[in-house]
Amino acid sequence: MTNDEELLHIERVIDRLDTRYPDIARESIEEVVRSAHAHFANGKVRDFVPLLVERAARERIQGLVPS
Repeated sequence: MTNDEELLHIERVIDRLDTRYPDIARESIEEVVRSAHAHFANGKVRDFVPLLVERAARERIQGLVPS
């Protein structure tokens, strides 16, 4: 996966989470996703980074949703 492809996948992650959590501001979702993405910045195998980012971001965002 190229860097451009990875960034496109990350944008799609933001879009999916924005749709899934409409009560959370998109800016907050972007911040969580970019933070999760930065966590994997030094990984050598990039193929699964978008999946791992989405999973980590979703867990953090669920903690923001009032129960």
